[in-house]
Amino acid sequence: LTIVLSAVVAAGLYVLLNRTRTGTSMRAAVDNRELLGLFGGSPRRVSTLSWALGCSLAALAGILLVSQVGLDYYQLTFLVIDAFAAAMFGKLQSLPLTFIGAMVLGLIQGYAGYLPQGQLSDGISAALPTIVLFIVLIFVPQVRLRVGQIKGILAAPVPRARRSLEVGVGLVLFGGIIAQLLSDVNSLRLGSALAYGIVMLSLVLLTGYGGYVSMAQLSFMGIGAAVVCKMDTTSPMAVLFAVLISAAIGALVALPVLRLTGLYLALATFAFAELMDKLVFQTNIMFGFNGSLNAQRMSLFGYNFGSRSSYNVLMLGVFIVIALGLLALRRGPIGRVLIAMRDSPAACGTLGLNQRWFRVGLFSLASGIAGLGGALIAGLRGTVSALDFQPIVGLLLLLLAVVCGVTSMTGAFVGGFLLMLLPVLQSQFPALGGLEFLIIGIGAVSLGRDPNGLANMIFKAGARLSPRLPAQLRLPQRATQRDAVSEAPSLETEQVAGHGVA
Repeated sequence: LTIVLSAVVAAGLYVLLNRTRTGTSMRAAVDNRELLGLFGGSPRRVSTLSWALGCSLAALAGILLVSQVGLDYYQLTFLVIDAFAAAMFGKLQSLPLTFIGAMVLGLIQGYAGYLPQGQLSDGISAALPTIVLFIVLIFVPQVRLRVGQIKGILAAPVPRARRSLEVGVGLVLFGGIIAQLLSDVNSLRLGSALAYGIVMLSLVLLTGYGGYVSMAQLSFMGIGAAVVCKMDTTSPMAVLFAVLISAAIGALVALPVLRLTGLYLALATFAFAELMDKLVFQTNIMFGFNGSLNAQRMSLFGYNFGSRSSYNVLMLGVFIVIALGLLALRRGPIGRVLIAMRDSPAACGTLGLNQRWFRVGLFSLASGIAGLGGALIAGLRGTVSALDFQPIVGLLLLLLAVVCGVTSMTGAFVGGFLLMLLPVLQSQFPALGGLEFLIIGIGAVSLGRDPNGLANMIFKAGARLSPRLPAQLRLPQRATQRDAVSEAPSLETEQVAGHGVA
């Protein structure tokens, strides 16, 4: 029944897209929406119909699969890998090749169950669609798609160095007082929020400043945690090695996916996260992550951070140092190059910028920051497992980073706390179920066109309240002016802030 229905659907789609006026309009909407409108078509109506057909076919697939996978949200979510792997066989253009690719992929995955039993063979069998997708994405030419890209946006206010330092020192002092008052459980939650915030800082650099999407940052966090656990020492060299190894792996991952952008880059990094989960974290092949690993807390200059409160102050200090470093980078020439590459890679190429190795360095630095977050959370908890770094949590991390503001340090700080609160709310208020996920989803849809997210709202509220505050607590005048020009183009806004874009 499944084979017959899939063949009927493929044939029906072929007739629709190639033999009807509606199908021609759908293909025209992909190529040039404006030109379709000039010829009397309705791009909005065509897009709505395309979404409706796509959702209906996904629902049909769910009906046919429910007897095999059940209502398992994890498997149903990650079916997107299998679907894209099959669709990429047809280069997202050929329905017959897509149908054949899906059949071949399904048969290979089915017969993989006859391989000799073992951790490696089981991991390969589970990761086969991911491996196929990763290979196809690298070697098959990209198809031109209309996908979202962070470019030409209004950036979050960049404060002056002195202001940033004042806020950072004040936050460390305030956090040190609060950490002493928290219980052991709440100290653990605070540290976890700070670790997630550090990983989100890597997304601020990579996505907010560079314009590249990565769904594998939680995997680099797991690599950093595993290295610290394996070294089993209180020396800060363990954390340093964790950062360097995570950065090196990030550079290696960036090399084969250099030419990918947008949706393809997101899928490639998502596939890498799945490979790490299936072949590394859930097996004993490399790190021995199948189960749990123990870690020791770092000591610095002879001081042992034995209590969670003192360790939280250390983590907060690390967060502030990284945030100050990113802000300094953003103010300098490298930051201007990042924004220029994000807004117009073609223009940067005409100016002679070496985008290839600049991009590798960007991925490497972001991976190292994520690895640092993993190294610190391993010391905080004392034990970590593969369940802490599942790709599904990586999706939530990216989602919250965008909702809270992927272009600002404030967004990373708030996003880390929200990600920490999700399991807490689920355990303490089970009756609410997934209500918090629904709220986050609505927020993602509402803030999808504003990558500054909740942080932008905080800045606007601060700008309104600033005139009523004492002079010592007021926001800098330039930041307030910049916030007022919320509808101005990106270049004009950067000039208001005092540092133009290359």
